[in-house]
Amino acid sequence: PFAEMELDLPGEDEEREMYYDTKRILAASGYERYEISNYAKKGFICRHNVGYWTGKEYLGFGVAAASFHQGIRKCNQLSVEDYIENGHRFEENIMLTKEEQMSEFFFVGLRMIKGVSERQFQGKFGVSSDEIFGEIIKKHIETGLLARENGYISLTDKGLDVSNYVLCDFIL
Repeated sequence: PFAEMELDLPGEDEEREMYYDTKRILAASGYERYEISNYAKKGFICRHNVGYWTGKEYLGFGVAAASFHQGIRKCNQLSVEDYIENGHRFEENIMLTKEEQMSEFFFVGLRMIKGVSERQFQGKFGVSSDEIFGEIIKKHIETGLLARENGYISLTDKGLDVSNYVLCDFIL
């Protein structure tokens, strides 16, 4: 039914103006942008989301809950009946390759306004971000979509506007 509805949506230029108005209003009200789509007052960021964007491990309990531990993504039984019958047995286990882990570390880390720590990348993977993503980083710095500052690589304001375009380049 939703697909059949005729919606009166704003045009692209009006949508961008609404976006910038929202950004301005939130900043004037004491909210800081800490990731692509979230703002918070100081000390009240969503630790759950930040955990995802910074590669923290997490455990999920219950039906269809997801976990990420030691480079393995797991999903519990998808139906209540199966979960009750089989207990905490994973329905799915996906072992991420080193390349997938590096890629994910970068493209989800870039969701954070602070960006990706080059030191953390080196420490976690034993190679520099330039060894893996050097050409991509260089291209987006030259076009003004990424910045490198104080050991972090981050999206610029212009890069935030086209973040999906930039993030896709980091998928190996």
